[in-house]
Amino acid sequence: MGGGDHDLDALRWFFAKAGHGHIVILRASQKGEIGKEFVREVGGILSAETFVIEERSAAYDAKVLSALRAADGIFLSGGDQARYVRRWGGTPITAIIDAHVAAGKPLDGTSAGLAVLGEYLYGAMDDGSITSAEALADPFGVHTTIERDFLHLALLRGVITDSHFTQRDRLGRLFAFVAKAQSMQAASEKALIGLGIDEDAAMTVEPDGTAQVHAASPDGRAWLVNGEALRIAPKAGPLEATAVRVNGIGPNSRLHLPDGKIERPTFIRDYAVEAGAAKLLRELPVP
Repeated sequence: MGGGDHDLDALRWFFAKAGHGHIVILRASQKGEIGKEFVREVGGILSAETFVIEERSAAYDAKVLSALRAADGIFLSGGDQARYVRRWGGTPITAIIDAHVAAGKPLDGTSAGLAVLGEYLYGAMDDGSITSAEALADPFGVHTTIERDFLHLALLRGVITDSHFTQRDRLGRLFAFVAKAQSMQAASEKALIGLGIDEDAAMTVEPDGTAQVHAASPDGRAWLVNGEALRIAPKAGPLEATAVRVNGIGPNSRLHLPDGKIERPTFIRDYAVEAGAAKLLRELPVP
């Protein structure tokens, strides 16, 4: 989920995949408002339980771990993904989430909870939130904080995600994230995929990797960035790239993960990045 209002169709899909059972919500701040929304406003589940992990020691708490192991569905709330990385990374919580998904149980995340799902993630480890202009000005700099090995989800291998996408003008920073993450890869690895989700939109991914966008507004969509043109040797200064392919994914499209193939894209565009600014180069016909 890209943040903003929750898409009810996507939530109902998530609840159905959880067998309409017990949902465990994880967050690093605030309280249990989302659980109340799930039960009272959406319905269709037995119960919802929220754990706020405020210290790393809580990621080893027996009650928390027992609840996660028993969960029919796990939901990662929004907030600050740096807190998730610092407090959950390399703990039993992330191991249980990996096992939960491997066992065929559903995992959902919104905003920061979406940002941590891919093989690579923007950690915001400097406690900021980098803008597109800042990221494109110095994509390999210290403020573009890319992490890996947080979660290990097979269908999101080779993927880095971003949220609030159109509303916060995040295409440029996703270019930078993909470029920096690829500089951390072995040369033999395939190009990464950048996957941006708009606010009020969500993407549901079936066990076979077939993904569909659900949108609460007519313009809600996902954006897929092909990292092939962003295989760039690390250097100081602005990003420079040509013909970065970007595909739009709407409710009638189908995305296949983890390979990134798209049926019925809403648009196909090539962007150039010059002097740290992304510019539309051409729009191609949609098949």
